[in-house]
Amino acid sequence: MESTGTLLDAQKLDFQEINLEEHLKKWFGYNTFRAFQKEIVEATLQGKDVMAILPTGAGKSLCYQLPALLMQGTCIVVSPLISLMQDQVSQLIKNGIQATYINSSLPWSEMQDILGNLGRYKLVYIAPERFADPTFLQLLQSTPLSFFVIDEAHCISQWGHSFRPEYRQLSLLKKTFPQTPLMALTATATQEVQDDIIMQAMMKDPFIAKGSFDRPNLVIRINQKSNPYQQIKQFLDAHKSQSGIIYAATRKSVDSLYEQLCNEGIQVGKYHAVMSDLARG
Repeated sequence: MESTGTLLDAQKLDFQEINLEEHLKKWFGYNTFRAFQKEIVEATLQGKDVMAILPTGAGKSLCYQLPALLMQGTCIVVSPLISLMQDQVSQLIKNGIQATYINSSLPWSEMQDILGNLGRYKLVYIAPERFADPTFLQLLQSTPLSFFVIDEAHCISQWGHSFRPEYRQLSLLKKTFPQTPLMALTATATQEVQDDIIMQAMMKDPFIAKGSFDRPNLVIRINQKSNPYQQIKQFLDAHKSQSGIIYAATRKSVDSLYEQLCNEGIQVGKYHAVMSDLARG
C-alpha cells in the first residue's frame, strides 16, 4: 500500500481538524487512546518537542507512529535494540504502513537500497551509532523529515549513558536540524535524569507527559534463596501456561540455567551480550 497517497498532510492542517480517533482505529485498530497518548500526538502535530515518561505497556510507540503517519516526511526513530526494531517494523508493515530499519543485521545491498530511498518510508528505525557517520547526516539533510524520536532516552543522560554511550552524541540532532521536532521517550527517569535529557538533547520548551507508575497488576515477592535451581523449577512447574523472564547475574549463569532447563524439556531461550546479532534477533 502506498502510504503517501492516503495520508493527511497534517503540517498544513490545524491538528484540531483531524479526527485522531478515526485514524487510531483505521491504522491500529483501537477505539480510544490510553492515558497521555492523545495529548502527546497533538503536541507532536503542533511541531513541539516532547518529553514523555510512560511506564512499560503504556503505548509509547503509538505516540510517535500515529503522528508520523499524519505528517509529511520521514520520521527517524533512534532505537537501541535490533529485536525491537524488527518487531516494530514487522507490525507496521502488516498495518499497511511504509516502515523499515537500518542496522547491522541487514545485508549491505539492502541497506544501500534503503539509504538511497529514505523518503519512501514514513518511519525509519536506526541505531544511535549510525549518527556518527557524517555521510548519513548529509543524507538526512537531503531527506524531508517529519520529526526525530529517541527511544530509551534515559541513555542520553549523564546518569544512564553507560549502556549506550553513543546516545551522548545525539545532541547533534538539534544542532544539525534545529527546526525539526524531537520526541524523547523513556519508561523511567528521575527528575534529574529528565532535566538532563532535555538539556543534552537541546529540546526547546518541550511538552512533558508523565504517566503513573502504579501497576496494580504487578506483584513483587522476595523469597530466601536455598536451592536456586529447584526453586526456579518449582516456580515454572506452577506456571506452566505462562511466559516469563529469568534474570541471572552473569553470562555463565545464563548459559548454565538455559542448558539445565532445556534438559528438563522446558521451552526456553537465552539472551546476553556475547551472542551474535542473528542469535539475539
